[in-house]
Amino acid sequence: MAKKPAKKMLRIKLVKSGIGYTVRTKRTLEALGFKRLQEQVEHEDTPAIRGMLDKVSHLVEIESTLEEK
Repeated sequence: MAKKPAKKMLRIKLVKSGIGYTVRTKRTLEALGFKRLQEQVEHEDTPAIRGMLDKVSHLVEIESTLEEK
């Protein structure tokens, strides 16, 4: 059986608080799965996730990884 290609994953870390930003920005952080500062989450690299990260790029650090199945 052929191996599945490795999925490209993004490891995202919240480095700056959403306090003082718009409700829309706070909801985007919540949708990405953040609950507290310095928390890390992993998501598959999709256009939807990339769009959310563009909106909160000033609050997060992004690291690319490959996940093998």
